[in-house]
Amino acid sequence: MSLLKRLEEACAELDAQYQDPWRKKVEAEVRGKDAISTAALLDAVRVPASTGNARRLAAIMRDLHFIPIKSRRLMPGGRAGNTVTRGWARPVRTIKSSPTTSNAGRAGPNLQGMIQ
Repeated sequence: MSLLKRLEEACAELDAQYQDPWRKKVEAEVRGKDAISTAALLDAVRVPASTGNARRLAAIMRDLHFIPIKSRRLMPGGRAGNTVTRGWARPVRTIKSSPTTSNAGRAGPNLQGMIQ
């Protein structure tokens, strides 16, 4: 077995050992949901709402490809008042390059030696 192969296996083994115990609970809670509040996720994991717990949850949610949001919809009765809560949402669409941004950063001479 080559050295690189053994190194890859060792890295995979270490990653498997350090999987966060909250991850399975969070994955089960967000399955089939487009958006969820941070408070609801902390309740699902059954931990108190604190900055440290929210940051730990944020790392898991980013690994699951969710994006952070601020919304009134996530609050119970959230349409009235100025109450805003933070949460997580799945990206609705992927970012595609448009014709106006595809040439961004290409200033300089082209193949014929002329400046664009």
